[in-house]
Amino acid sequence: MKSAILFILPFLLLTGCAHVFSQQAESLVDPTVSFDQLKRNPSAYAGKYVKLGGTIVQTKNTKEGSQVEIVQFMLDSGDIPDDTSRSGGRFLAVTPDFLDTMIYKAERPVAIIGVVKGEKTLPLGETEYTYPVVSIVEIHVWKEPIVSPYPPPYPPYYYPGLLDGWWYGPPYWRYPWGPYW
Repeated sequence: MKSAILFILPFLLLTGCAHVFSQQAESLVDPTVSFDQLKRNPSAYAGKYVKLGGTIVQTKNTKEGSQVEIVQFMLDSGDIPDDTSRSGGRFLAVTPDFLDTMIYKAERPVAIIGVVKGEKTLPLGETEYTYPVVSIVEIHVWKEPIVSPYPPPYPPYYYPGLLDGWWYGPPYWRYPWGPYW
């Protein structure tokens, strides 16, 4: 009986991993289409399924549905947008459904699987910008990052000498045997 439990336990642990998108949606995605290629020529990829992510700029609801403007960032292995990476530009994610602007609000990370519909040119600041347009099949909004409004409790101190470098914390934390030799 113990050997049966030990045999089944690893499989149960592996099935506990949650995926953001369904397997059906993941199977539709064409992994050969990069955002740079899509940005250069959206019409050439019309009808292809892509997985994209980034940070929401704004969400608009109209009579036709919702339009989400997104600044593109690369997705990591967990489909979380990495906003420390270089952005390839912006794209529009559209759906005939209503998307609540309190949930799909600015600065929230988002990942989508969708089908490329073409391009749309809209004003962006003082210029015209051509957005690739992707019709949403599945969308996942990540929680907002929690940033503490408080600074570190201690200012940085610089310690020259044998253990060079900056240290955060009170001076007596730097050397557990005391600040002096």
